[in-house]
Amino acid sequence: MLRVLKTYYSSILLLLSGVILMSCAGTTTPMYTEPVRPGTVSKAHESLRTLPEPTEKIVAAVYRFRDQTGQYKPADQIASWSTAVTQGATSILIKSMEDSGWFTPIERESISNLLNERQIIQNIRQQHSGPEGPQALPPLLFAGVVLEGGIIGYDTNVITGGFGARYLGTGGAAQYRKDEVTVYLRAVSTQSGRILKTVHTTKSIISQKLDSGVFRFIDANRLLEAEAGYTYNEPPVMAVTEAIDEALKMLILEGIEDGVWSARNPQEVVEFRERFDYEKALEEQMQRDYFGFIAHRNLRQGFYLSTNLGINSHIGNYANPDFNSGLTVQAEYFLLPSLSLSAGLERTRISAGSAYSAPVNSADLKLNYFVTPQYPLSPFLSAGIGSFSKRTLLYRHSWDTISDGMFPFIGFEGGFDYKIDHRFGVRIGAGYRYLLKDGLDGVSLGQYNDQHWGINVGFVFKPVWSSTN
Repeated sequence: MLRVLKTYYSSILLLLSGVILMSCAGTTTPMYTEPVRPGTVSKAHESLRTLPEPTEKIVAAVYRFRDQTGQYKPADQIASWSTAVTQGATSILIKSMEDSGWFTPIERESISNLLNERQIIQNIRQQHSGPEGPQALPPLLFAGVVLEGGIIGYDTNVITGGFGARYLGTGGAAQYRKDEVTVYLRAVSTQSGRILKTVHTTKSIISQKLDSGVFRFIDANRLLEAEAGYTYNEPPVMAVTEAIDEALKMLILEGIEDGVWSARNPQEVVEFRERFDYEKALEEQMQRDYFGFIAHRNLRQGFYLSTNLGINSHIGNYANPDFNSGLTVQAEYFLLPSLSLSAGLERTRISAGSAYSAPVNSADLKLNYFVTPQYPLSPFLSAGIGSFSKRTLLYRHSWDTISDGMFPFIGFEGGFDYKIDHRFGVRIGAGYRYLLKDGLDGVSLGQYNDQHWGINVGFVFKPVWSSTN
């Protein structure tokens, strides 16, 4: 009876708590608000502000530096009229011109408002002027250079990807997306109309999402459900700001190089290029592909050594085989940037509980094909031949005894190879081997021969004597 009453009162309390929470849902407020702060500057802002001083500041006008993409923010179920990129790029460019120290910006985007205000001032002075007449307004500055261009490209989902795993209702996932915004900027002479210089920059916009959760029954009547996650979206307006800052810096430096304008101290220009690796940035610009990746022609070449740790298992005549660890050493030589030949030695164990357990060695020779050899991350596929050995090659064994302990196989492997630089890398893969001779587990039965599979993670490095870079 007491247990029934406890259950009854617990249900009533739970119901009342739910009603109270629902009634308060419309009046909840944030626990705190963030104070206002100065605007965030881009990563290219520091180098823009530290440009060498010009011989003379350039009076420049910007009429309208606008969004020319015409794209709207994507929406799944509703019509959205919000644009994908900022419509205030003119203000961003004028701020960059001020911060660079090379330009004297003059107002041209709202020139009609400026002229109207000057007309009002002139009329008031005319009405209240004395016998001497109204005092004339000073003349407007005229621009020697007009900066034109705009945001000419916004590409979404240039690269997308992710990974995740879930087991018995518990797991997590990660997603990744890359967009790109492209800015073109040109300087035009107001005296001749000649285009003095044109530059363009591209900035990536990264979005990442990490989430995890649990959804499982603790017992027959209790369900545990929990979720946690984190999303990072790079602000598009900051991407546009950084692209404009970098474009203006490139316009100034390339204009100095072409003699369009000059710096007060040419030596400071040389030091600035060295300090901010400007020459390296120009070289990388020529190497980037349409996806923003830098292609390295000689990233995979020469001789490499690697060591791998793996978890593998055996498919044979025993039920419920165990998972065992293994160690592999491998030597690899690249015949072509996309094709390599490797030879490896492995030490592991095959077992099935208390029924069977034995250490085994293996040696293999594989041909490896890399799908994208010019990029740091490349999928690879491998095929080759090899043999397991249950005996050591010591002099006291005859050849017949040794051959009885040899189990040849054909093997296949696939995975990903990531090069940290030209000398070091990391590799993860999954392999499968089909034995041409049965009995690796000590039993020769059934229609199919024994099989072996596993996953491995390894460290790849190029010896100093083999390095050519």
